[in-house]
Amino acid sequence: MIKEHWPLKSLEETAALSVWADSGADRIQAGRLAERLGLPMAQGQPAHGLALRFGAHGLELCCTRGGADVLCLRGDFTRMLPRLQPGSLQRELLVRAARIRRPTGRLVAIDATAGLGEDAMLLAAAGFSVQLYESNPVIAALLADALDRAAGVPALAPVVSRMQLHETDSRTALPKLPAPPDVILLDPMFPARHKSALVKKKLQLLQMLACPCADEAALLMAAIAARPRKVLVKRPLKGACLAGIKASHSFTGRAIRIDCLVLPGPQTH
Repeated sequence: MIKEHWPLKSLEETAALSVWADSGADRIQAGRLAERLGLPMAQGQPAHGLALRFGAHGLELCCTRGGADVLCLRGDFTRMLPRLQPGSLQRELLVRAARIRRPTGRLVAIDATAGLGEDAMLLAAAGFSVQLYESNPVIAALLADALDRAAGVPALAPVVSRMQLHETDSRTALPKLPAPPDVILLDPMFPARHKSALVKKKLQLLQMLACPCADEAALLMAAIAARPRKVLVKRPLKGACLAGIKASHSFTGRAIRIDCLVLPGPQTH
């Protein structure tokens, strides 16, 4: 569920985008999304550019050329089911980094740069109640659609029930949280060098919508201002620390690392 939303803000953001409904899809729902985002409603598949397509399998972001799809991206949490099995889940780099010693009460995590929500899904599967923040309205629409579909999958429904999406900028929202969370995850977009064609496809389309974080320091300071027990920062394996601030320690994988900033307890701030 999205709690806040607003239209795309500039001509550059909307010029190449449109919304269209595939045959058999809900054109009324598609029209509502187009109106909310301030996008034109196309009568059929556009010949060129980016389009949000309502299809039989959910909402997709498609890049078309010459009337044919070149790249398509759709959130699909069912692909993560093998990773959510208990044995696999506990080996996930993010889950290991987010682990809280001697937890008291319900664990709360914030995914401040939610994207398509895969990291948030891992945290929710590990037992956290997760608040997802995504400022790009198109990406947020893809994520909301994926969460709605996942809620109808019995194996995913209990996990999705612990996830709540906010379409807003986490830099302004984090310092206003009513209580400190246990963990805040930051994953600002960075040029990746993954070998997976699927990951490359995702990055190509997402980078057409959202630029790399322009003010990394503001993002990190907003996270620290929320007074969590940990700030986790996802970085390229050999990339510099976010905003030049050294981590307390790091968890290293094959392609990425997670820098962990352990902060003093809320009562000491």
